[in-house]
Amino acid sequence: MRNVFKATLLAVSLLFVGQISRAQSKIGYVDFQALIGQMPEAKTIKPQIDAYQKQFVDQLTTMNNELQTKGKAFQDQSKTMTDAVKATKQAELQDIQKRMQDYQNDAQQKVEAKSNELVKPLADKATAAVKEVAKAKNIAYVIDSSRGNPLLVSGPADDLTADVKAKLGIK
Repeated sequence: MRNVFKATLLAVSLLFVGQISRAQSKIGYVDFQALIGQMPEAKTIKPQIDAYQKQFVDQLTTMNNELQTKGKAFQDQSKTMTDAVKATKQAELQDIQKRMQDYQNDAQQKVEAKSNELVKPLADKATAAVKEVAKAKNIAYVIDSSRGNPLLVSGPADDLTADVKAKLGIK
């Protein structure tokens, strides 16, 4: 009876060991930001973002010039102004500063949204290529090494960047 129990226990143990070794997954990594930056389509995105951003910079420059002009005029004329006029002019200058700050915040959000809109098709294309390469190499998990380099130790065989570049036709 004891021998049957030992044999059964051994068989069950071997079964679990086989399952555990099969459950180990392969992990790879790719520098996703560099990959997107090297795609041929990426070269057209920066000039588009710069042109879009320039519209906001020009408007902010105009607003800043207005603030400087009115601020200088206020300083030059403040000695001859009444307290009520001074308070009105100071409130006007503060309003211009607040409008500039609000406009700058809004512009930053719009530029970031435009950038995300332009980069999304490239990111989708790169993601699809990463998935294909990972599937072909039987890799279960792929880590983006461009985000603060979370990899402490990794082998060159785990780097999928070159394979994904080849898949995308990047040299």
